[in-house]
Amino acid sequence: MTNFPSLKNHFLIAMPDLLDPNFYQSVTYIIEHDEQGAMGMVINHPLNVDFDELFAQLDIPIENSESSQGNNNYMGNKKVISGGPVQIERGFIIHSPHGSWDATMMLSDEIALTTSQDILSAISKNKGPSDVEVILGYAGWEAGQLDHEMLENSWLSVKACPEILFHTPHAKRWKAAAKLIGIDISQLSSETGHS
Repeated sequence: MTNFPSLKNHFLIAMPDLLDPNFYQSVTYIIEHDEQGAMGMVINHPLNVDFDELFAQLDIPIENSESSQGNNNYMGNKKVISGGPVQIERGFIIHSPHGSWDATMMLSDEIALTTSQDILSAISKNKGPSDVEVILGYAGWEAGQLDHEMLENSWLSVKACPEILFHTPHAKRWKAAAKLIGIDISQLSSETGHS
């Protein structure tokens, strides 16, 4: 059991021929992977909803948003991400591990996951973590399913990089993640037998 080749804290990079709209040109951050299956969140498919809209929907007051907009830490216009097709109404906050929240799981020394609303209240007051992504929904795989997809070459994998997760624009994350393993993914053909 301890020798299971887990992809936890790795990026899954969709190969060009993976055409499922949930995962097309996606980078998925894996938060759990064991013998029972896997769970991850797409990190590069932004929704047309920003943090301010999300806070309004959740009745979380936004404190000093107008005066904060000149502040580099203001995140109100940052986009919420579509994390995958499962439980699309469920929210997850991936962030740098600063602060103390009700429901937080450490995923690495540099990345934490929180599911409690207290962190959103802190973000709305510019008192949250410096690095944060709010994600709705997730991707799930049954036992052996992700391992099978890896064997079918649907994905590339690489250890997760906080720089890409928190500081790379959404539209550039797919190519940036592939570059971590020395691949220019735009040069890979989606047709077998062509270069």
